[in-house]
Amino acid sequence: MPEYPWLKSYPKGVDWHAELTPRPLHELMEDAAIRYGDRTFIDFMGRKFSFRTIQRHVERAAVGLQKMGVTKGVHVGICMPNCPQYVISLFAVARAGGTVVNFSPLYSEHELQHQARDAQISMMITVGLDLTYTKIRNILDETDIRTLIVADFAHALPFPQSLLFKIFRRRQMAPLRWDGRHRRFRDLLKAEGEWHKPEIDPLADVAMLQYTGGTTGVPKGAMLTHANLSVNAEQSVAAFRDLEDGKEVIHGVLPFFHIFALIAVGFVSVLKGATVVMQPRFRLEDVLKDLQTRRVTLLPAVPTMITAINHALEEKPRSFPQLKLVVSGGASLPVEVARKWVALTGVTIREGYGLTEASPVVALTPADGGKEGSIGLPLPGTVVKIVDVDDASRDTPMGEPGELAVDGPQVMKGYWNRPEETAEVMHGNQLLTGDIGIMDEDGYVFIVDRKKETIKVSGYNVFPRAIEEAIYEHPAVKEAAVIGVPDDYRGETPKCFVVLKPGAHLTDKELLAFLKQRIGKHEMPEYVEFRDDLPKTPIGKILKKELVAEEEKKSEKADS
Repeated sequence: MPEYPWLKSYPKGVDWHAELTPRPLHELMEDAAIRYGDRTFIDFMGRKFSFRTIQRHVERAAVGLQKMGVTKGVHVGICMPNCPQYVISLFAVARAGGTVVNFSPLYSEHELQHQARDAQISMMITVGLDLTYTKIRNILDETDIRTLIVADFAHALPFPQSLLFKIFRRRQMAPLRWDGRHRRFRDLLKAEGEWHKPEIDPLADVAMLQYTGGTTGVPKGAMLTHANLSVNAEQSVAAFRDLEDGKEVIHGVLPFFHIFALIAVGFVSVLKGATVVMQPRFRLEDVLKDLQTRRVTLLPAVPTMITAINHALEEKPRSFPQLKLVVSGGASLPVEVARKWVALTGVTIREGYGLTEASPVVALTPADGGKEGSIGLPLPGTVVKIVDVDDASRDTPMGEPGELAVDGPQVMKGYWNRPEETAEVMHGNQLLTGDIGIMDEDGYVFIVDRKKETIKVSGYNVFPRAIEEAIYEHPAVKEAAVIGVPDDYRGETPKCFVVLKPGAHLTDKELLAFLKQRIGKHEMPEYVEFRDDLPKTPIGKILKKELVAEEEKKSEKADS
């Protein structure tokens, strides 16, 4: 591979060699409060918080956390939907010197307990909503959590919404046990005393344990340093060269406990002085209304969210007058979905590629769209190589598929307490992503598929994404996923799961006839299953592993 072929394709005004400055995470918020002061940072369902106000809360909360024993090496869990208290908690833990461990409020009690034990959580910050608080309370005695700090969700809402929430959504508010283990979040914001500045080495000290199935399946904590996160935010901002300081409005419905939203919404907004229109969960009509009326200029989204908006616009055309950019991440963006978005809105869409182990952003398509189907070019300071699947020390010839390997300042320190799993994905300084891709002579990267999702059909490698792209071209299809299932003759064979648009009709024979003109004979699905919906992660990424598990259970029953 010629060295750094992407440099000749790099957009004007973006310097791949730009100097990147590792910093303690809490300093990003400190600087933003100085630079942007009274500008609105968070617009939470109509209640506005300035950069200066949030920083003042962060400073007091950090003092309170230190009084509770938070210092370097202490792991603090945060389990919240999007709300101002989440942002305050994250920067306060960093300022106190602790390590943040994000938890999804959608986790089951079993998942919460496993992660809390694995991460050695001693303190948890959450909200007093029944579906979140109750699960955490139920696992306290099975973990090492000594302190549970509980925020009042309604406290962040504007009046009269806060009063109406308490009156009409009382059933969603959990009865709290104010014992010696519990603390009120609002009391944390009243803490007084001296802040003891922690000695933080951005390159060495872990700011966050971000749990992921990663490239090997079992959830484990990626150790992301202060430098990993602060630099990846800086890299992302550099790639978004058209964003203006203090003038952008970013939509924040993607959950902040997911690393893509944390960087693309949270940290980018801090660096650029952007207002975040924050929503606690995805409701399509609320998002559409925000895009029309809240002067949103940047929409970070996942493909399923873009698909839902596309469908809504097909039914009822609308315009988003201020929106100038959409960034898709979290999962591969089908080409047909991207084409439809641009046709319906006229708004630029850029696809980002990354993974939790890279903090997460690795590559981004340029503002002019680059090459269709590509994930774009590596971010500043990031080296992407395509290496032999069986020998990571060998680069593949230009244009031939191999495993994506990433080297850059955003690559994690390793997995928490899992040296063997770390060794599996780290080849020297290179992170082996588990994704199969190619790089062309202009440095554009194209993802073919996940290494572990490749289907072996009669000895041939079949990549599910190629089949999914073809399925998405059918006008009746809303969503699709393809997995490999056992086959006595071919070893494995593709099976596709399809969700149709409301009111659409399509048979398996019609779909297969449609695909016959678009994919190879060895790629043709043997089975088609139509469903009302597909299993997804909290950010809307289709969970193929659940489909695989369902098929395995069916196979076990058939054999018994």
